[in-house]
Amino acid sequence: MKLKQLESLLGGLQQFSKPKVELEQYPTGPHIASRMLYTAENSFGDVCDKVVADFGCGCGTLGVAAGLLGAEHVIGIDVDPESLELASLNAEELELDIDYIQCNIKNLGWRAEVVDTIVMNPPFGTRKKGADMDFLSVALKVASQAVYSLHKTSTRDHVKRAALQQFNASSAEVICELRYDLPQTYKFHKKREVDIAVDLWRFVPKSKQGPEI
Repeated sequence: MKLKQLESLLGGLQQFSKPKVELEQYPTGPHIASRMLYTAENSFGDVCDKVVADFGCGCGTLGVAAGLLGAEHVIGIDVDPESLELASLNAEELELDIDYIQCNIKNLGWRAEVVDTIVMNPPFGTRKKGADMDFLSVALKVASQAVYSLHKTSTRDHVKRAALQQFNASSAEVICELRYDLPQTYKFHKKREVDIAVDLWRFVPKSKQGPEI
């Protein structure tokens, strides 16, 4: 599938009608979502025929993109039941078979190597400090192949240090810098739209298998 076609299909998805501020619910726009998954597949082969999990899936954009790019199995996880309902509708609309699980990411007990690749647009941690790092910590325990995640460019040094020193990543690389158009979603937003610089990261977890003898 071509990038333009992927972006067009994602642009037709339903978005939050009443986003929850405490969960920092902002939609992942089709421009960013399409480039994120297209890069994961075409530069690294991390999507097609893989088991892909979308952490904090919201209305399901990243998981849908993975499904459209040929993922073997897609799992969307979110703490908010209304988001999961919306994500399920979006998947059905495109005739994609995606499993959705209601769970707080911090309580996810997966440790077996069932997921190859994790994609996520975690909370930036502006309402609840450290929320973005909670997501990254769990993702690097669960994924066996790669984690793709969006983080504010202003936190780049902190993210890299945490991934390599605290969360046991074997590599942490910024693939590209993107502009995140944040619409005026909540009452406390003073401007109609804010343009935020975000990094698209690719993290590789350390192998969970021991050395070959």
